[in-house]
Amino acid sequence: MVLGTRFFGTAELIDLAERHGVVGVAVEYRLAPEHPGPAQAEDCYAALEWMAAHAEELGIDPDRIIASGMSAGGGLSAAVALITRDRGGPRLAGQLLGCPMLDDRNETASSRQYDGFGAWDRNNNDTAWDAIAGEDRFTDRVSPYTAPARAADLSGLAPAFIEVGAAETFRDEAVDYALRIWATGGRAELHVWAGGYHGFSGFSPDAEVSKAAVAARESWLRRILRLGG
Repeated sequence: MVLGTRFFGTAELIDLAERHGVVGVAVEYRLAPEHPGPAQAEDCYAALEWMAAHAEELGIDPDRIIASGMSAGGGLSAAVALITRDRGGPRLAGQLLGCPMLDDRNETASSRQYDGFGAWDRNNNDTAWDAIAGEDRFTDRVSPYTAPARAADLSGLAPAFIEVGAAETFRDEAVDYALRIWATGGRAELHVWAGGYHGFSGFSPDAEVSKAAVAARESWLRRILRLGG
């Protein structure tokens, strides 16, 4: 939410397009601190509205759109699912939340375990959330569209796929998010990968745990989007 461009996620979209014939849209959203949250989520939701409105032109089925992302993108996908539910917007078939950044408070056991080391540690997380939420951080003024863990109600959401490494800052907030979805009677598939660090499947694709994680993700996509192969 504080760095990067739309090209960060295009390799995965291109891979999915080549193998399954899907259409992928990567969003160039505004970045904090110049644009505090929930500007990032609002930009992503605008892309969802555009995609649904141009479904015929793009050659896609409007009933088979998912929001997906990793890390900040996972948090933004969760936010998009909340926004479209709350506003009665385009229906999502699913939300794929990879190692999602969900909670500005940074107070979980896993956030304290991974302090001073790792691909995205407690200090990195604090720095980013300070930029995103500013003076509102740690208060009830933080919007759920900025930090989805702040949402009081997780009912009525699109089916979620939530994956996270066991050895990373976001482990506990991801698990808690799945638990809260289940508590409402919602659908969530949760994978916590032993030994997995933040973004492990992308950074260490040849590891056995990465291969297993990718296979689980692919299985969910096939079931949710009814893909062949």
